Amino acid sequence: MSKIETAHGAGGKLMQRLLEEVIIPSFGRRKIGEIGLDEMDDGATLQVTGVNLIVCTDAHTIHPIVFPGGNLGILTACGTINDLAVMGAKPVAMTNTVIVEEGVEIALLQTMLRSLNSIIEPLDIAMIAGDTKVMPPGTLDGIVMSTTGIGIPYLDHPISDSGAKPGDDIIISGPVGDHGTSLLAHREGLNFDTDLVSDVAPLWEPIRACLDAGDVHAMKDPTRGGTAVALNELASKSKVEFELQEEKIPVRPSVQSLCNVLGLDPLHMSCEGTVVMSVESRDTDDILDALTKYKTTQDPRVVGKVLDGKARVVMRTTIGGRKIIQVPYGEPIPRVC
Repeated sequence: MSKIETAHGAGGKLMQRLLEEVIIPSFGRRKIGEIGLDEMDDGATLQVTGVNLIVCTDAHTIHPIVFPGGNLGILTACGTINDLAVMGAKPVAMTNTVIVEEGVEIALLQTMLRSLNSIIEPLDIAMIAGDTKVMPPGTLDGIVMSTTGIGIPYLDHPISDSGAKPGDDIIISGPVGDHGTSLLAHREGLNFDTDLVSDVAPLWEPIRACLDAGDVHAMKDPTRGGTAVALNELASKSKVEFELQEEKIPVRPSVQSLCNVLGLDPLHMSCEGTVVMSVESRDTDDILDALTKYKTTQDPRVVGKVLDGKARVVMRTTIGGRKIIQVPYGEPIPRVC
């Protein structure tokens, strides 16, 4: 590993090595609270002078910046909101750094910023600070945004990746792979007879409803690397086995068809408005009911169980076999978020 490759930023095994061997060891003090850099969660807890906050940070380099169902501004808002939400935090504020290539139309930048605001303002999230830089032509591809989100724990504790427990039910809030597949089709000009669009959406409100409805032990939004990465991270950090039922995994026929043609796996395609959860089984029905009340999560499914076994993800296939769901090497297509 002597040079950076595109796959180093794609959420798979190569990115994991970069984090563990290069980035995280570069810093000596890595937490001010319960969850810090070593835990590699979606954010971190910040405990100062008796006040508990949850903080996350994310960069958004999607190409193209306008795509079916969304754009860079919407993605920036939702990505940050969802990273806080899956840790059980109510988002309250953001900062945003915008890096723009010289020659970009001001109207396009304004559209991206207004799109970001259209997501955060209805949720009473304030944009409290930011920075703007301009790069010479040819040194940047259009616009890049880097956002920090600040949230307040909704319960008396954060939700961590390591909280899944044997006996839990595994819930997926809706169809998987929509974002990555729709972006791939749009970017490559693939002419499929489909209205497939990204699932990009803010998840705080449905997640808050779930937290009110029952015990959510762990959850994650399956972005880079898709659902396979999210499930493997929850299982490995919780030191439990996730057993999935293949026929229960929600995948749109258009997503499955495109993946079949291109030799891809829907579980490896990114989502931007979906959450996977490990929940107390006695609360499963109430949590499913809470999710169905929201447009973005109206088709949730119980897809498996958490077992007291080896830390891994196993799928029972439709033909009666079992297979290990591996972490992909990287996202099948770069710059999806």
